[in-house]
Amino acid sequence: MKPYLKWTAISLGSIVAIAHIGVLGHLVRREPDRIQVPTINIPRGTPYSSYKIEAGKDGYTIEYKANDPAILESQRSLSLDKDKKGLFGGGTEMRREWRRDQYTAEGVRNIGGAATLDGEGKSALSAECIAADAGARSQGAMAGSAIAAGVAVPAVMNIPYIGWLAAGWVSLLGNNIGSSAGSLVNSAISDC
Repeated sequence: MKPYLKWTAISLGSIVAIAHIGVLGHLVRREPDRIQVPTINIPRGTPYSSYKIEAGKDGYTIEYKANDPAILESQRSLSLDKDKKGLFGGGTEMRREWRRDQYTAEGVRNIGGAATLDGEGKSALSAECIAADAGARSQGAMAGSAIAAGVAVPAVMNIPYIGWLAAGWVSLLGNNIGSSAGSLVNSAISDC
């Protein structure tokens, strides 16, 4: 065997042997798998956001509230006891005042009067009926004015001295009659 082949084989064998020893040493000294903590991407919301994160072996859960607290409360109290003895005699004044306000996150004060479906407020059905009635009255008023302007106004315009005034009255009368007729038609069509 030629000497350069002999040294090449010895060098190549030494490199493979050292690599095997290195890999075995790495596997023997390898630490057990560490528990990887998940990366949690917390959603960004309003300044009044709150988070509740629970993590376990099976995973994690996030509870997110955008406006927490949704309603802010402010309480104020005033107590004034005055015993004034002055020039014209004595008097007492005793005043107790307590105020509790609720605000939204935007700083708007709740003044009460919320509508409920079964309470004393307006129901959703009655609100829809009010909106439908308003639209029907508006459409009826426009139709009544147009009919009055096309039919009756030219006839009363020829009245001497007050024709222009009578034309305005007829137009107003057509508007009022059309509004009432629109409301009646709406109540007949819908369940209001």
